[in-house]
Amino acid sequence: MTTQTPSPLPGSLADVDPEVLAMIDGETRRLRETIQLIPSENYPSQAVMEATGSVFTTKYAEGYPKRRYYQGCQWVDAVEDLARKRACTLFGADHANVQPHSGSSANMGVYLASLNYGDTVMGLDLIAGGHLTHGSPVNFSAKLYKFVAYGVDPKTELIDFDQVRGVARANRPKMIVVGATAYPRTFDWATFKEIADEVGALLLADIAHISGLIAGGAHPSPVPFADFCSTSTHKALRGPRGGMILCKSEWAERIDKAIMPGLQGGPLEHVIAAKAVMLHEALQPAFRDYAHAIVSNAKALAQSLLDEGLTLVTGGTENHLLIVRLGETGPTGKEIARALERAGLIANANTVPGETRGAFQTSGVRFGTPAATTFGFGADEFRTIGKLIARVIKDPADTTMLKSTANEVRDLCHAVETRRLDLSHSAA
Repeated sequence: MTTQTPSPLPGSLADVDPEVLAMIDGETRRLRETIQLIPSENYPSQAVMEATGSVFTTKYAEGYPKRRYYQGCQWVDAVEDLARKRACTLFGADHANVQPHSGSSANMGVYLASLNYGDTVMGLDLIAGGHLTHGSPVNFSAKLYKFVAYGVDPKTELIDFDQVRGVARANRPKMIVVGATAYPRTFDWATFKEIADEVGALLLADIAHISGLIAGGAHPSPVPFADFCSTSTHKALRGPRGGMILCKSEWAERIDKAIMPGLQGGPLEHVIAAKAVMLHEALQPAFRDYAHAIVSNAKALAQSLLDEGLTLVTGGTENHLLIVRLGETGPTGKEIARALERAGLIANANTVPGETRGAFQTSGVRFGTPAATTFGFGADEFRTIGKLIARVIKDPADTTMLKSTANEVRDLCHAVETRRLDLSHSAA
């Protein structure tokens, strides 16, 4: 009787699935020939992508280092311990959980660890820049907890602390969530902590958008003030798609139990390995330069748009993003975002304070600088980008202009990429 030898594993992607490879190649071209201005996106390093695609993807490792349900975890234990240590070092935190699959999962883990179903929670109004997990009625957060919103001053469009204090006193929340997906200013963590202490609330800093800025010293840190910090890892931190929680030591055990077994099963150890690489990169001196460049580039872009006569929410920016407020009539944010894409400028429609058109059409467009800064664009290029954006916003129906702008964008991308490669070769 002849014993059959199992077939070897399939070969390379080019051999196995050229159709998917063609799509990857298409996305690679898109990223090289258009300018990425969505503030929640970035280019991870080659090292991060290598770790994400590493052999760690094969291992099932429910539990935590030295406390796994499966055997064979020597090296996943080592890499997860390394990621946790680096996270605590980078942010000055007592404890880190690096297993959340996303920023939303991180928020849910914090809620599960610290709240009872039905508890009152305060979060920033979504129209004013809050996130779905801060109390959107279509999200799990509002289905499981009673969310009340604080907002911004209608004139300045800045967080109104008199309102925050009033809402907190009236509702006595168990937790106050501070953070945003579309707020172009820095957060006053000390004042939020003061209000939270006054009403006996826990404080969660959702730093998904700004964790990279915090790591690089370009935004004040909430770690000394907040009971918990949650973040995604693929935005300004420039890591793989995933999430992370930082917390005070007294919450460490409850946070870990909330993530596993409370919320997730087996962790994505290949992604955790990539998070460890990301954290190593963020601990290097060059990352501080990068974080500050993100902010200075955002300010250059904002000033360029203002010089072109456009209106910005809050009048400018202090972080990595800005929002153009459109007129009450005329093209919607969605229509402008589509025209910008045809011109090679990738942004997204966004609500503005006092929104009248709804969350899908919107009266604003959101721009950010992390990805383009990684690509190599500097302040001079961002001033040029501002002029190109303004050109499209002022006449989004001019298809000839959109096509010519796309060509200008492509040339600008090629010039910046060539400069970046030349600098890289010189350094080598």
